[in-house]
Amino acid sequence: MMTTQTLHNQLLSLVGGDPPAEPTLWLSSVILGILACKTDSEWMALAERLSVNLQVYNLMKVVSPLIPPYTRLSKLEKVEWNNRGFSTAHAIVISVASSYFLFFSDLFKDDVPHGPVLFRSSVTSQAILGMSVGYFISDLAMILWFYPKLGGKEYVIHHAFSMLSLNLSFFSGEGNFYVYIVLLSEVTTPFVNLRWYLSTAGMKRTRAYTINGVSLFFGWMMARVLLFVYLFIHLYGHFDQVRKLSRGPHYCLLIVPPCLAIMNIAWFFKIVKGMLKTLSKKV
Repeated sequence: MMTTQTLHNQLLSLVGGDPPAEPTLWLSSVILGILACKTDSEWMALAERLSVNLQVYNLMKVVSPLIPPYTRLSKLEKVEWNNRGFSTAHAIVISVASSYFLFFSDLFKDDVPHGPVLFRSSVTSQAILGMSVGYFISDLAMILWFYPKLGGKEYVIHHAFSMLSLNLSFFSGEGNFYVYIVLLSEVTTPFVNLRWYLSTAGMKRTRAYTINGVSLFFGWMMARVLLFVYLFIHLYGHFDQVRKLSRGPHYCLLIVPPCLAIMNIAWFFKIVKGMLKTLSKKV
């Protein structure tokens, strides 16, 4: 039987690193991330058989019926409505955590003698990564179970890349800085979800929908376009450290951010097109 320590050692062999955290930290933080969500239908029954008690989704199921448009939704639309609830919760938590580590903590500051920035991590930063893995596991499970109703192949690719990057960074203790830059882009998710909520509620012609669309445009441009430009500039300037990364994080860093950047730019053009269409109707 494969033990937790055996699994941990195999992952270490893959990434070629020496992490600062015990495998129990990964398990506990991932489980905590899963416990922050909730699923429905057959997937809910499966989750309950696995003793997964996912609370945000439960909260959405209690609160959402108080909103009149929710009662008119189909069963699948209610599933997506509630799913976007824990998606928004994760985005808020991870955006706050990323902002703290990147702008307020001294963990990644250049003038602090903690060693090369790409090799810095802490128990807290690792635990947050594990919790985010738990969210992506839950969300990907729902996407696959209801595929393609909750998202197409681009969402599957996005979540797969995200989990790969998070796990490699966790078990190697390397590249936390770039992972948190990418996670900060989740700050746009609440605007994406609010856009869907307003559209589903029949409020596409309201001022709230227009304001949210404009906010989404600027937020996406800052967090998913310009922030990635900064990431690539920083990566180029610190490529001497990139060369020293373990093979897993090294190749992941060279492949995943460019792929995510291409997807972000493709989605950005769709956002621009939608915003211009909405604004044209207001003129």
